[in-house]
Amino acid sequence: MKMFCYMLHLLLYHVGFCELTFPSCKLETNVIPGIFRSGDIVIGGVFPVQRSSNVGPTVFTSNPASQTCDDSFDFRSFRWIKTMMYAIEQINNNTHLLPNITVGYAIYDTCDNIAEATKQMFMLISGPGAEAKDIPNYQCHEKSMLSAVIGESASVISIAMARILGTYQYPQVSYFSSVNVLSNKHEFPSFFRTIPSDTFQTTALVAIVERFGWKWVGTLAEDNDYGNVGVQLFTEQAVRLGVCIAFSETIPLMYSKAKYLQIAETIKQSSANVIIVFSGDTNLIPLVWEIARLNITGRTWLASEGWSTSAFVLEKEHTSFISGTVGLAIPIGSIPGLKNFLLQLNPKQEAIDSITKSFWEHAFTCSWPDLNKDETNVTKCTGQEDLSLVNNTYTDVSQLRISCNVYNAVYAIAHALNSLLACDNETCTRWRNMEPYQLTKALKAVNFTDLAGNHHFFDQNGDPVAKYDVVNWQVEKNGLLTYKKVGSYYGSTAKDHQLVIDEQMTLWIGGESQPPISACSTSCKPGFRKSILQGQPVCCFSCIPCPDGEISNGTDFSDCTKCSPDYWSNRNRDACIPKEVDYLSFGEPLGITFSVAAGLGICQTLLVIVVFIKYRSSPIVRANNIEMSFVLLTALAVSFLGALAFIGEPSTYLCILRQAVFGISFVLTISCILVKTLVVILAFTMSRPNQSVMKYFHPSHQRLLVGITTIIQIFISIGFLSFTTSFTKKNRDTVMTKIILECNRESELAFLASFGYIGVLAVICFILAFLARNLPDSFNEAKFITFSLLVFVMVWVSFIPGYVSTSGKYVTAVEIFAILSSAAGLLACIFFPKCYIILLKPEKNSKKNLTGRTHVGK
Repeated sequence: MKMFCYMLHLLLYHVGFCELTFPSCKLETNVIPGIFRSGDIVIGGVFPVQRSSNVGPTVFTSNPASQTCDDSFDFRSFRWIKTMMYAIEQINNNTHLLPNITVGYAIYDTCDNIAEATKQMFMLISGPGAEAKDIPNYQCHEKSMLSAVIGESASVISIAMARILGTYQYPQVSYFSSVNVLSNKHEFPSFFRTIPSDTFQTTALVAIVERFGWKWVGTLAEDNDYGNVGVQLFTEQAVRLGVCIAFSETIPLMYSKAKYLQIAETIKQSSANVIIVFSGDTNLIPLVWEIARLNITGRTWLASEGWSTSAFVLEKEHTSFISGTVGLAIPIGSIPGLKNFLLQLNPKQEAIDSITKSFWEHAFTCSWPDLNKDETNVTKCTGQEDLSLVNNTYTDVSQLRISCNVYNAVYAIAHALNSLLACDNETCTRWRNMEPYQLTKALKAVNFTDLAGNHHFFDQNGDPVAKYDVVNWQVEKNGLLTYKKVGSYYGSTAKDHQLVIDEQMTLWIGGESQPPISACSTSCKPGFRKSILQGQPVCCFSCIPCPDGEISNGTDFSDCTKCSPDYWSNRNRDACIPKEVDYLSFGEPLGITFSVAAGLGICQTLLVIVVFIKYRSSPIVRANNIEMSFVLLTALAVSFLGALAFIGEPSTYLCILRQAVFGISFVLTISCILVKTLVVILAFTMSRPNQSVMKYFHPSHQRLLVGITTIIQIFISIGFLSFTTSFTKKNRDTVMTKIILECNRESELAFLASFGYIGVLAVICFILAFLARNLPDSFNEAKFITFSLLVFVMVWVSFIPGYVSTSGKYVTAVEIFAILSSAAGLLACIFFPKCYIILLKPEKNSKKNLTGRTHVGK
């Protein structure tokens, strides 16, 4: 604590000693030239008018030389200065805005240099006093009161200014600094601007990229906050939209031919046809020269507002390289009376300052008389030159953009001062007692409407409402490059309506009306999907056709979409179409064949029935159990007819009918054959002495046996149906492109029981018939039964592997074939021999022939 007190006393002693011993303060540097006008309140202004890239070496053996700013002159920046002066003149002549208060100005040229701007800030804060006490942290002026500072255009310079001005709460209003970090009120509490933040600019640029479908772009960033942060914000938003950055280069702040050459080579070798540039024009111009030297054409430039309307870049010799550029610019405005004010500049009638003097020299290519220079063969400036004959950006007020921002900045400060000073209550602050923080607070609440009806205010971050013009660089008939408004961007509207571009007015590189294509890989057409190349960005891919059953109905799909189960991809794989419903129909060749076969079977059965009815009294018919024969024939006819139920579109009733007819008809057939076989065996046994077995197997018993065996099958079929919840199903697995409509067999056990029951009866019947094969030839129906059942069993044994190995509608075909062939085998083996005798060998159709015995050894 004692040490602190000691140091404090020592510091106060030295300050007091300096003020007593050295009453006259002096600047550490030469007096900084500028444009000044005294007033009750002073508004400072800094503008990058004269620019130079030459910086002298610092050897630390003498005072460093001041930077010379005479390599080039920015007529547009000088127009900004005159716009500020014009606005202040209007305010001083306005009886309603700041009445009885004169506003002055102190305007400096920063030479687009941070160091110069920093020195100017100390000059503005301290003030040029009579004794030149221009010491930081001291307010030496007594008459003029600094209220606010307007400037600068470059964000990096505005940041340096804001750190100094913010220390003392002096409000700063920039007309061109858009870097988003300046919206941070914790770091820059007194910073305001009349240009939108880069946060909105990057969103607008991303919207343009999205609008034209560019997926492969390069970025260039000026090596400062404006460029680096702008590219960072752009990249973050663009990547979310699937845009890839082909390359990202940094434009140096200090001239470096090697670096510019390296950037130009990167652009030349890259396949990206669209390049986004966040930069001011000062550092971009050398790169444009290098691009022109290497003859790099075919690139479309997307310009930030920092250079989209630059007169330096917009030169005739750059036409073939940067025509077609699309950029964002501050909306065009108008300032009534500004043109006349600009032309009133007359060095002969007013005190000429160094900035105006330089302007005159560059405007008329002359030189003011200087005793220290050899002015031989040099056109001398007289001050009588006619400004109305000058054709440059200074006199061109057709597209005022940044000039309007300067104009609005002056009026925003004026309205804030007016609300702070022009009041009648006790809280009013008179200009002699005004503190900088009070004006900062007033600026936050400023709200005014200009003569054009535009509404102006600052949001909580000191930013205005985001509005941009979309400009397009086009070559006119005279070969000159100019920019035209082709659209706009309004950040306060709905997202879908923020960006508006008239594509018919937009001309691209080479005067083309169609926007360029910028992609690492050719866009994948519908029916294909992207396959990312290993080690490459996501925008570099190959196109792979979608697999069967999957589609992509748009471009650049990352994955194919699988069709729903009832749909399949079309030939181009860009749409899902309904699968073809397939089943064994009557119209197809296989269905026709089976239908004809079933019809023939039915006809043959009916013919046999007719023959048996006609010759029912004949011995051969009567001797072979005529009743069971008719039942058997009826069952066979039903079997043939039931085969037709397996053809056609399956339905619930048709599926029930199929299984019922199949099971019952074949059980009835086999049971009839079983009865006939038993009758043959019993009849032969009864013919032996002392045997009367047939009395136990009357026709009623035969009917009962047939009925019982059939009823068992009926119960099995009912059990099958009761276990089935859905009688039809869509088979999507057999043929992927088709839906095979078939009857469902949810209960395989029930089906196997039904089929197995028929097989058991057939085997029993076959065994009995086989045992009866040695009966006398003339009365031996058992041989035909044996052979028919052998055919029946062989057909259905063959059916099993065919049923298991076949799928789809061919399963149905196998079933129909088995039904028809087995039924035909029974009909042919049992009844055709009898019909042959009845119709062709009637002499054998006699009782004598049937009861006759043949020698066993024969």
